Amino acid sequence: MRSPLRLLAAALVVAATAAPSPAAPVPAKATKPVDLVICLDCSGSMNGLLDSARLKLWDVVSELAKIKPTPVLRVAVYSYGGNGPDYPAAGGYIRKEIDLTTDLDAVYEKLSNLKITGSTEYATTVSKRAIDDQKWSEEKGALKLVFVCGNENADQDKSVTYEALGKLAKEKGVIVNAIYCGPNTDGIAPGWQSLAEQGGGKFANIDQNKASQVVIATPFDKDLAELSGKLNTTYVAYGKDGKEKAENQKKQDDNAAKAAPGGGGVANAASRAAVKGGEQYRNDSWDLLDRMKNDPKFDVKTLKDEELCDEMKKLKPEEREAFLKKKADERADIQKKIADLSAKRTKHIDDEKKKAPKSDADKALDDALKATIRTQAKDKGFEVEEKKEEKKEEKK
Repeated sequence: MRSPLRLLAAALVVAATAAPSPAAPVPAKATKPVDLVICLDCSGSMNGLLDSARLKLWDVVSELAKIKPTPVLRVAVYSYGGNGPDYPAAGGYIRKEIDLTTDLDAVYEKLSNLKITGSTEYATTVSKRAIDDQKWSEEKGALKLVFVCGNENADQDKSVTYEALGKLAKEKGVIVNAIYCGPNTDGIAPGWQSLAEQGGGKFANIDQNKASQVVIATPFDKDLAELSGKLNTTYVAYGKDGKEKAENQKKQDDNAAKAAPGGGGVANAASRAAVKGGEQYRNDSWDLLDRMKNDPKFDVKTLKDEELCDEMKKLKPEEREAFLKKKADERADIQKKIADLSAKRTKHIDDEKKKAPKSDADKALDDALKATIRTQAKDKGFEVEEKKEEKKEEKK
């Protein structure tokens, strides 16, 4: 009879020489939620604001990716100040574009389709509706933000006062920030300051056209845009909306590239590539790799053939994990290349910005959003890398 020790040794040898099984998906890291609602004035004078939102969404998301722990980001969009059946007077001339979602492609699709129209802008009303409508995160430590942007009197709707809005925001644990897109000397800005003060948030004064005027192209933009396209080939669609969502991913790549003429479009595509390569870009609802990564209990072998893409239908259930593991390795390789190039791109942009003096009065939309998010994330317990200019301000 063989001794127990010899049997154990033999078993270990067999285990060591056996063919490796597909790697289990890596569980998602500990995170905290950030819910971000953007309310955009789409009245007749606000083309610059909408262009800025389309151009700079990806830069804002990249900024959020830098705070620790890396948050699970959900974004919602409202437009207000429009007219026609989509903006009923009884509803305050407001249209909800999309509810809070992790699907950034769906958010960008809505932004890309916004058009200016109308002339009645109820800033307090759209903020109240956002607070009332949305299913905000109930997780402890969640950061819940509303940004309302516009260029007319913020108190046009007298039925929703700054004080009433502030009380509601406090009850729901939501912070309301106000971004005024006009001259800070025209007598309208103080109302926006009051809106932010009552909402427990920050006030910013921007030049709504600044983003399209200051798009910094870099030597890395073209390569990043190409890597973004290659990254798409690693997505494995599933479910009834999988094919449509995969097509929309490519469509939003194209929209990003068309958001600004010439080098500006390539630069925006590069910004989108940086987000697609990071943890903020989640597509659990239609991509099998993201689903397996973020849902450790999910078993791809249980999916029915009709839920799979054509490529996956050819595989036996027991072959699916190995196929997805190979795709995951391909994605990780592309994501690393994107991260390396994005770091070089960020440094190039920072160096170029240092050459151009900037005052508070000419901040672009993304500057205002990012600065406010950094401050409020830090107040909520996130770890935030402080910018050099912010440290200088504190010393003053």
